[in-house]
Amino acid sequence: MDVNLEYYTKSHSISVKKKINGSREDVWELISKPSNLELFHPFCMSNKTVIWPGVGSIDELVYLNNFKLVREFFKWKKNEGYQLLIGRKGGRKSLVVWEIIKDSNDVFLSITVYPHIMRDKPKIISFLPYLFIVKPNMKSYLENVINGLNWHLMHSKPVPKNLFGKHKWFSNIN
Repeated sequence: MDVNLEYYTKSHSISVKKKINGSREDVWELISKPSNLELFHPFCMSNKTVIWPGVGSIDELVYLNNFKLVREFFKWKKNEGYQLLIGRKGGRKSLVVWEIIKDSNDVFLSITVYPHIMRDKPKIISFLPYLFIVKPNMKSYLENVINGLNWHLMHSKPVPKNLFGKHKWFSNIN
């Protein structure tokens, strides 16, 4: 898959980096498993693997509110992370970068999203919606995903749904 990174990085990015309670290898082993999101993603109903593993991998993520997205992986580096495009089948895609970072004795996981929302608008026009709507909601979402990964590494069982609270974009609203 040939990806034009310049196009995908035109939008404002949202990034969360958190210390992980495990080794770089532990994190890689978890995030490189087929259907891995079912283990640690608190808003994931299902994560069906289509093609796995490595560059060219494809899986389908269905959120608790039945919203379905497809992830297509185009960069895959053992113990370092991966890059993927995510979006509706046949729809616009967002770039997502997962990085496992070793710093002295600590391990961090960083997830950065370049959302497709308003990508083709001038940054000056998209800045306020980004700042007040997209960024806080996406940042909360990414924090929940990384917190779920940490929780799974500590408890060795699937993270309970909505463990850290519901999310208005991805949880079932009951």
